[in-house]
Order: sequence, then structure tokens, then C-alpha cells
Amino acid sequence: MRLSIGIRGAIALVLASSLPLCAGSGKDEKKDKAKSGTEQTVDSGAFGVFVKGQRVLTETFNIEQHSGVSIIKAQLRESDGNDVKQKSDLEFSGDGELVRYEWSQNSGGAINVMPKNDFLIEKVSASASAKPAEQPFLMPSTSVILDNNFFVHREILAWRYLAADCKSEGGNLKCQKGPVEFGVLVPQDRTSMRIGIELVGKEKISIRGAEHNLLRLNLTGENMDWSLWLDDADHFKLMRVAIPADDTEVVRD
Repeated sequence: MRLSIGIRGAIALVLASSLPLCAGSGKDEKKDKAKSGTEQTVDSGAFGVFVKGQRVLTETFNIEQHSGVSIIKAQLRESDGNDVKQKSDLEFSGDGELVRYEWSQNSGGAINVMPKNDFLIEKVSASASAKPAEQPFLMPSTSVILDNNFFVHREILAWRYLAADCKSEGGNLKCQKGPVEFGVLVPQDRTSMRIGIELVGKEKISIRGAEHNLLRLNLTGENMDWSLWLDDADHFKLMRVAIPADDTEVVRD
């Protein structure tokens, strides 16, 4: 299990500007430098989740850096309402170690994950008044958190892979051959697993009627066969996810 991956090139794992072929103007670079050390928004926006062509959920998210700590906040709403159904907060330190992960839903229930010595400790509460149940995982603090319902976590995983296992050669992105394995914790399932991620290459795909030339990654694991498309011309932002087995597509709004 490849669990120390965040210690290497992914020290600034959520800074898209740290990735190997990141495209940005000189003006943008100056702006980023001016913000460094205080607060910097790395990515923000929304994903539409479509099942059999029908929009069922909208995920809004924001990724920031505050004094070396990366903060990923996300909220989930149903397509026919404005109420937040679920929300999550994920924080990493500058060297890629988990600071905390929190998840909650408006119908009650919450999850907290935090490092403790050589373990990750997950606390699950059925309601605000219930005593949380604790479960330890023998996993390092650099392990990946993959919430079932928030696709921005897949963007973070893709950035970690690209930063740690890929490099620029002659203007092209070259990655390790074959899938790279990551150890991940899935808090809502209260389980750990291994997944593989691999660069496929550039593909032309249509999103909302417009053609895009995007970078495709395959994400595989037990009962998992997903395709991710990232825009390497725009800070490697996640643009589309395809989950054929569930007839599900996720598209950036």
C-alpha cells in the first residue's frame, strides 16, 4: 500500500500552481505571490451530479490555503431545493498530513476523523446528543480521505497523484507506468481500501455542447471503475467524472 506519497512532491498537495505543467500568466503568478502567506483560493465552484441524464445533486466547494494549511469545504444540495443536505470540512497541513475531517448532515449525524499517534481515529455520532462511537485505523496521517458524496475529494486525489508521480518532459506530462496505489479512508463506510489511479492521456470530449481537450485519469478499486477528466490548461481543475456502472456523470458547472 502506497501511503507515504504525500510526503514527496505533494507537500503542497492542494495548490494547483505547484503541479508540473501548470499554465498561468505572469499576472496570475504575481497575484498568487502577493497572497502567499495569508489566504489563497486555489479552486472554487460547483459540480452537477447527473443520473441517467437527470440532475439529482449539486455540490459546491471551495479550496483555500491559510498560512500553509489547506482547507477544503463542500456542501451538497438536492437539485430541487436550496437546503444544504450534507457538508464537509477537510484540512491538511503544509506537508500533506491530515489535520481534521468533519462531515455532517441536516437530518442528524456527524463524523470526525483526526490523527492520533500512528493511527487515524474516526468518531461517528448518530445525533447531536448521542455519544460518538470510535474506530481506529492503522493508517498514517498522510492517508487520503475520500468521502462517498463529495467529488472535490477526487480532484485532491488527482492533484496528489500528478504532483508526486508525474513530471514534465519536453512540454508533455509523463507519469509512472501503470496504476499508482493509494491507501484511502472512506469515513461514511467506516472502512479503508486501496485504489489505483493512472494517467491515460489527452482526450477530446464534449461538455455542455462544447469540445474540450482534457487530461484523462482512470480511478480503479474494489467495485470502482471511474474516469476523471482534468483541464491541464487551467490549473488541472476537475471538469468531468464518468461512473458507467451507475449511469452517473459529474460535470463542473
